[in-house]
Amino acid sequence: MKLQGFIRYSALFLGCIWASALFAQTNNRAFPASWTGDWKGVLHVFNGQGEVQSVNMTVSVAPLDTSTQGRYAFGLIYGSKEEDWRPYELVPVAPEKGIWKVDEKNTIAMESYFYGGKLLCWFVVQGARVLCTYEKIGDDMMVFEVMSGPEKSVSSTGKQTHKGEEVPEVLTYPFSAFQRAVLKKS
Repeated sequence: MKLQGFIRYSALFLGCIWASALFAQTNNRAFPASWTGDWKGVLHVFNGQGEVQSVNMTVSVAPLDTSTQGRYAFGLIYGSKEEDWRPYELVPVAPEKGIWKVDEKNTIAMESYFYGGKLLCWFVVQGARVLCTYEKIGDDMMVFEVMSGPEKSVSSTGKQTHKGEEVPEVLTYPFSAFQRAVLKKS
């Protein structure tokens, strides 16, 4: 990449980081306190053929007692508590930077990031890449999405010189499922 292009993209990248950090400092103060409550709706699961499954879903967010130092109960329920209840906890790591952990209470604790009003968690499990997002919209709606697919790339492009500039390699990864729920505060 030519020096001018590098400087242009670097400045843009640094500007985005600065704006994101500034937004996080003002926006993170309301998270997770403003998310407390039970959020209910239907989770729809899609693949290349369309919708393949739907199930009732609840996300429950509640502060724990004061001895837990900013931890929140962060429960997921699929169907009913008897069918599939996941009593996780949301643990502050560096909330001023938007960094949290979702503690699954079974030796799994995954870093999660509250950026731009969304809680994001990206991980790999059993060969699958998974991105989970939670976004509160207004006071009474939350959108939950999960994108997943195999960790192995399906294509590689770039990694050549084009018009005098080095083009970086870009790996593309497949999707196997997409899940989405629009949840209403109850």
